[in-house]
Amino acid sequence: MYSVEPIGFIESPYKEKFAVPRQPRLVPAARSRVKLCGAANTPESVRGLEQFSHVWLLFVFDKNLDAGWKPTVRPPRLGGNERIGVFASRSTFRPNGIGMSAVEVKGISKQGDQIYVDLGNVDLVDGTPIIDIKPYIPYSDSVPEAQGGYADDEPETSQVGFSALSLATLAKRCDTDYVKTVIEQVLAQDPRPAYKKNKPDDKEYAVNLFDLNVKFTVSDNLITVTTIECF
Repeated sequence: MYSVEPIGFIESPYKEKFAVPRQPRLVPAARSRVKLCGAANTPESVRGLEQFSHVWLLFVFDKNLDAGWKPTVRPPRLGGNERIGVFASRSTFRPNGIGMSAVEVKGISKQGDQIYVDLGNVDLVDGTPIIDIKPYIPYSDSVPEAQGGYADDEPETSQVGFSALSLATLAKRCDTDYVKTVIEQVLAQDPRPAYKKNKPDDKEYAVNLFDLNVKFTVSDNLITVTTIECF
C-alpha cells in the first residue's frame, strides 16, 4: 500500500472543471502558481528550478476520485461518441486519479514564509493537489517525430465576442485586459460537451473564472459573452 501526500496546491483562474482547458498551453494568457506546503515549503526544495523553462506537474484529479473509472472512455476529440481504452486517453477518470502536465515556469516567488512556483498557463482546477514537480528535459522529453494518434492536430477554435454589458462589467476592474484575454482564450476552446458542437444550441452557458460568473451563448462558430457577474 502506498501513501501520497500533496507537496502543494495549484492557484489558477479556473474555479470549476467546466472552465478548464482540455490541455495545457491552450490559454497562453492565463497565469497560475503552485503554493507549496508542509516540508516542501522551503527555498531549498526549489533551488535551481529557475534554470528550467518548463516542468512536469504531477497532480491528483481530486474532484473525480469518488466517481470511479471505467476501462473505456469517450474522448471529446472523437466527438464524445466513440469509445477507446482509458490508457489511450487523457481522461480525468483514471484508476489512480493521477494526471501530469508540462507547463512553463515563470519564476519562484516568496511572500513571508510562503514559497510559490509561478507558472504559465495550466489546465488545472484551482485548488488541485500537486504531488510532485519535475524538470522538463528537452533532449529526453521532447520527441519531434512522435505521433499523436486521434489528437495529432491542434483543436479548432471559435470566435469570441463580448456584449456591451459584459464589457462594461470588465471595464470596472484594474486587470481588465488580462481577464478579458483569458476569458476569450478559454471560450475559444468551446468548453461545451463535444456532442453539442456543430448542432443548433439556444442554451445559455456559464463558466466560473477568477471571481466571475461568465455567461455565454453559441451560434455557429461564434461564442458571445452575454453577461459577467461578480461572485
